Amino acid sequence: IKSCTCQSWPCVPTSLQSCSQAVFEMIELIQFPWSPFCLVQRHILRYSGVPFKITNLKLTNDRSLIWKLTKERYYGVPIVRDGRNVVFETDDYSQVVAKYLDQKLKLALFPPELEGEQSILWRYIEDEVEARTFKLNDIYFRDFVVRADQLPFIRHKERKFGRGCIDQWAASQQILQAELAERLLPFEEMLTYRPFLLGDRPRFVDFELLGMLDNFLYTGHYRLPRNRPQIAKWHRRIGQLEIKNAK
Repeated sequence: IKSCTCQSWPCVPTSLQSCSQAVFEMIELIQFPWSPFCLVQRHILRYSGVPFKITNLKLTNDRSLIWKLTKERYYGVPIVRDGRNVVFETDDYSQVVAKYLDQKLKLALFPPELEGEQSILWRYIEDEVEARTFKLNDIYFRDFVVRADQLPFIRHKERKFGRGCIDQWAASQQILQAELAERLLPFEEMLTYRPFLLGDRPRFVDFELLGMLDNFLYTGHYRLPRNRPQIAKWHRRIGQLEIKNAK
């Protein structure tokens, strides 16, 4: 939790209120709408049933809003603004945002008895599944990035993954899809015996996987692998779920 009006830092929440001086307003998710990690948080908020606000950023290298809100400590997405609290990740696997929402909204996404299993699973999802889904989605970036932002998008990708990376992913599209189906096999096996990944109700890793797959499906050019029917059923089930129906 990264910003509040308390005099001491950091402020560690002990209840639904993250600090005694918090201002409670509609939660705001600041995002890129196609980002897999933003999709995770959006699905969690939708599942909670609480009203929330979405602010979509442009890609023209203007992260000034995030830079300002995080007091020059972060420039990535997603971030959540909740009154005077601004929440963002502290490392690649921190899950600060999801844990904040979970505690505030009482979603039971991180039960202590599942801590180890979830930690293993979300690392696998982010390392093995997302590594394929974002590339497959980015092949069609012109479908979701406005023309004025396409050059910054390409520049950002090539600085991180090398010159011509998107063309390389397009050339390897079938291979990437086959790899994705293979990486999804453990989840297919898990869902053969239970409605959600770790039991009878969704936990954080369900929304983590959902975000990665919805990034893959974002442009409408793909379908879930035919040889993963349990995942397809789970995807339909969790996509229609709200917490009032999950208890």
